[in-house]
Amino acid sequence: MLKGLAITPPVLGRISIGKVIEKNGKRLPEKDDQFTITSQVQGKDGWLLHPLNDELRHGKDDKLRSIPVRLLFNEPELNFRADYTLFDRQSGRPICVGNGETCKRVTQDGMQSLPCPSPDACPLAKGGACKPYGRLNVVIGDEDPLGSFVFRTTGFNSIRTLAARLHYFQAISGNRLACLPLELRLRGKSTRQSHGTPIFYADLTVRGGMDMAEALVTATELDSRRQATGFNQAALDEAARRGFGNGAFEDSEEDVSAIVEEFYTEGEAPAAATTSPPNPTKPSLAEKLEAQAARQNSPTDQDQGGRHAPAQAESQ
Repeated sequence: MLKGLAITPPVLGRISIGKVIEKNGKRLPEKDDQFTITSQVQGKDGWLLHPLNDELRHGKDDKLRSIPVRLLFNEPELNFRADYTLFDRQSGRPICVGNGETCKRVTQDGMQSLPCPSPDACPLAKGGACKPYGRLNVVIGDEDPLGSFVFRTTGFNSIRTLAARLHYFQAISGNRLACLPLELRLRGKSTRQSHGTPIFYADLTVRGGMDMAEALVTATELDSRRQATGFNQAALDEAARRGFGNGAFEDSEEDVSAIVEEFYTEGEAPAAATTSPPNPTKPSLAEKLEAQAARQNSPTDQDQGGRHAPAQAESQ
């Protein structure tokens, strides 16, 4: 195994909420109220749709708001990885990845392990350059049991909800998370911060048409069949754990352009490495009032401060 190269689950396609559009010569994320499943092939108008994007809709004009899925691993953190990530605005390469306690950071002296105070207390994260970044791998259908579709998000609601669901499902299923029939579901809510405008995020529930008891019975039966055939789930989890730990950063250089589109829109602050120092002059009262008014009138981001990957971060 090549050292320094993170070995991640094979990806067959991407799941997103929204897409990237071109407007006035600029590529900007556009939010949506449905899922979109795309392939790994990108055309001039964006990522090409995967056949499942139409197959999973009940009708041609129906919106895709739920996707039947299974998970690859019993360990929640292997299915869904979330961390604080600082990307270089120009190159798109990750500069620093941390979990709120420790981080791996690219410095002039090479890769270093340093304390991670979280974005609110980190001087490098000023201007919103460092954001929570989550990647969920799910299996859709039975054609390829080890091939996955990846859902990327920087939304707090999605990250918090998915992490909680995965740990709860693992607990109540007796560590049979990979055998549960689940469904990736789109949720909407309005908050004071969104000024009544609906925001959308991803949730994970038991498969539609099943209650929890039926889902647990199905998981137990599938687990028994797998063990009878010699399927070693514990070994699969361990192989994935070693693969993720083999590299400092999960996303490859091939992902960088789409990651920049996902994380930064026109007018957002670049990464801290290129951000100019703040003005030391103390603002006047008028300036404070103007800044407060601007904040109150500014549009609300999708998913309260984060965006779901409008164009997934991997290209061929």
